[in-house]
Amino acid sequence: MQINVTFRHIEPSPPLKAYAEEKLSRIRKYLKEPIEAHLVLKVEKFRHRAEASVDANGTRLNATEETEDTYSALDLLADNLEAQAKKNKEKSSRKKGSGKNLLNAEGNSRQNPEEPEEPLVIRTEQVFAKPMDIDEAVMQLNISNGEFMVFTNRHSNRVNVLYKRKDGNLGLIETTS
Repeated sequence: MQINVTFRHIEPSPPLKAYAEEKLSRIRKYLKEPIEAHLVLKVEKFRHRAEASVDANGTRLNATEETEDTYSALDLLADNLEAQAKKNKEKSSRKKGSGKNLLNAEGNSRQNPEEPEEPLVIRTEQVFAKPMDIDEAVMQLNISNGEFMVFTNRHSNRVNVLYKRKDGNLGLIETTS
């Protein structure tokens, strides 16, 4: 967790910075890494203000607290951010389907929620595995909009699958019997 502390109209002190980092590190257990926090501590007349912005793997938390003491403003700010992080974690766990009412494909409630549900075959498609060389299959895949190419390798007379990898390269699956 990376914490940046900025002091405005207040003398920067290592104990105050350490206290702020300790308080903000409490939210680490609710968020996914990488976590980057920006904390601004400022004094305006008699108001001590703490503002924080936390970015954690696509989640953003913001909070502002104002009191008559910087340490109490930090305490309230940390509590506010922790509540937001807890709420966000509960909300995301509900979205992932951890609810108690689990339904199978027929819409009936499953009897045993710990039992893993098998995936359903949604669509089947028949593909003609045209005989060609690997170089020809690469060329055909590059021309097409598809993610993969099924073909019969001319040299081995076996069905092969050529596919586009996420890193931009191509992968080849060769069948054996």
